[in-house]
Amino acid sequence: MLLCGTGSGRAEVSFNLSTGLINMATPARNHVWVGTETGILKGINLVKKQANNYTEVSSLTRDQEVNVMCFGDPQETEVLLGCRDGTVRVFNTEKAKFTEFHECRGGEGVFRGIGVLDNAIVTCVESGLLKLWKEGSTENVEVQVGPKVEKMRLCDTQRHKVATGGKENDLKIWDLQRPEEPIFRAKNVMNDWLDLRVPIWIRDLDFIPDSDKVVTCTSYHQVRIYDPCSPKRRPVLETVFDEDPLTALSVTPDGRSVVVGSSHGNMAVIDLRKGRLLCSLKGNAGSVRSIQCHKSMPIVASCGLDRFLRLHSLTDKKLLHKVRK
Repeated sequence: MLLCGTGSGRAEVSFNLSTGLINMATPARNHVWVGTETGILKGINLVKKQANNYTEVSSLTRDQEVNVMCFGDPQETEVLLGCRDGTVRVFNTEKAKFTEFHECRGGEGVFRGIGVLDNAIVTCVESGLLKLWKEGSTENVEVQVGPKVEKMRLCDTQRHKVATGGKENDLKIWDLQRPEEPIFRAKNVMNDWLDLRVPIWIRDLDFIPDSDKVVTCTSYHQVRIYDPCSPKRRPVLETVFDEDPLTALSVTPDGRSVVVGSSHGNMAVIDLRKGRLLCSLKGNAGSVRSIQCHKSMPIVASCGLDRFLRLHSLTDKKLLHKVRK
């Protein structure tokens, strides 16, 4: 199962895959779940190339726009949808219906990240309020991570560790067990050749597996790696891709490379060890808004403003599936 988190004007996808190949033995199942800015949750069957709506279209409003998504349990039977109106809807993929609704309002702006930690929902909004919502508790942890947040993401292996970043809000890593201060606060790079300050605008970020490092992409087409162990707190590696803003990224299962996408629809795989371009992934016609690599298989999913979901192979760069959402 894969999940691509997105924000305003984007679509989100999650899909079930058997080991090695798409499970052709179960053509009736939905392999992909897509949430859109119109608030619709769709189940997509990659075998039949069909999309089914799981939201009552007649009752939809603009406030139900899906901003972020995550899985609610290790078995991936629940998908959490963070909506523009500040609610979190829980969809059960086995029952094929919404089973829970949570009020998670606080701060200003739309959700920029969502996760689950010890049965508590973790959310972060654009204004910088990161909050743990524990059911039945009146004392929920709140952290101010700074304004103009673009992305909040929980670490897959250390769930209490969270990374945040945004516009003029450089990378911070937080330990939600000790949330008073970030455990890492990035320092901006040196001034440019004109001795001018380099602007900051993180658009997406991800933890690199089997390490403490975090990779980010920016609106200034930079891909940067940060190592919390580095005393300088500046990027330990930086490279650039394309000439347009980078809008999304996802680290490959082996942790050796990262897939990035731009606002012009270009996608590429970049080596995280040397910063060089490994290959380009063709087919996108609109701005890339969400990318997610499979946790164990060499497959990457992407979606964007052209209303298509695409699955690429990371081994031979082939476009495996293209389905209209």
